[in-house]
Amino acid sequence: MKNKKFFILNSAEYFLITAVLYYWFLTSSLWNPIAIALLLILIFQIIFRNKVIGIIFPMILTFLCLYMILALISEVHEFESFNNKAQKMLFIGLAYFLGTIAISSLMFLNYFKRIMKA
Repeated sequence: MKNKKFFILNSAEYFLITAVLYYWFLTSSLWNPIAIALLLILIFQIIFRNKVIGIIFPMILTFLCLYMILALISEVHEFESFNNKAQKMLFIGLAYFLGTIAISSLMFLNYFKRIMKA
């Protein structure tokens, strides 16, 4: 159990890299500066384990996801009826953004514990 918890807390960056790659794939554009910047920050974080970036980056990512959830709700509201397309958009979007928020929270907690120990 302790090994599983250690693995989950220390692999948040890898899960976020997967989420960024999924986002990059969905944009269908090879040149995506936002995805490239997010990947570089996460790779930097994996290599150096900077405590300040480990606290600030997940907070920014959480706020961006909350903003995108509001945009998603606004987009779903534009449908004339809550049909299959609207349901699919809402449920996949919510799963993606809430999952990213959950993983960001794990990353935040991991680095917050590291700062409190120091």
